[in-house]
Amino acid sequence: MAQQLLDYWTGAPLVANAFLLLHLLGATAVGLLVGYERTYHGRAAGMRTYTLVCVAATMLTAICGYPAEWYGGHAASPLAADPTRVVQGIVTGVGFLGAGVIMKEGFTIRGLSTAASIWMTSAIGVLIGVGFYGTALGATVITVAAMTGLGDLEKKLPHQTTLHLTLAYPHDDVPTGEQVRAVMRDYGFEVADWTYDYAQKAGRVRWELVLRADGKGRADALVNDLASSHEVLEFRLAPGRA
Repeated sequence: MAQQLLDYWTGAPLVANAFLLLHLLGATAVGLLVGYERTYHGRAAGMRTYTLVCVAATMLTAICGYPAEWYGGHAASPLAADPTRVVQGIVTGVGFLGAGVIMKEGFTIRGLSTAASIWMTSAIGVLIGVGFYGTALGATVITVAAMTGLGDLEKKLPHQTTLHLTLAYPHDDVPTGEQVRAVMRDYGFEVADWTYDYAQKAGRVRWELVLRADGKGRADALVNDLASSHEVLEFRLAPGRA
């Protein structure tokens, strides 16, 4: 019994774990690089999401290259059951579970990192199930580091901020599009996109703007000035990550 447990940490299984950890480091680097590009442009799926998904996909693919080392090298040959079918079922089922935590509120998408962490946890569970304990520990460290540290890192790195602003004016006192753009520039924002809604019965006109800035812009000052404005009937400012 003791020898069988030791086999998971010696010989060929240990070498396989070492190579798998190299795969994970490469996947982490790629996920960070691609994820930062998305973070810079203010998208919802950023460094954490891309890193977790890339590492999880790498793990589930790489372990298929070491079937002889599954279960510490004690698996029957040929296997009585095909573990890859079990893995496929897990990935599919957890995919639906992860989709359930993703929510869209207006222009904002929430829950992507949570969904990615759920999928990552299932992949780590697969590694533990087939006996790659060293790789599972390494993946756990990467996951915890990504979830706890990358959020703060994303905020410190140069990035663009995207906001969704809704403005309502009385229909007889509506600024022009160029006037709205000029005001937004004063606060450090460019109007990336917009929609215009005229409600005759309500007696008001609604602008919906997608604002973009290098860095944070002056969102606090914009909110304060809109709140004290007599021309604006109502407004709403929210993150516009998508």
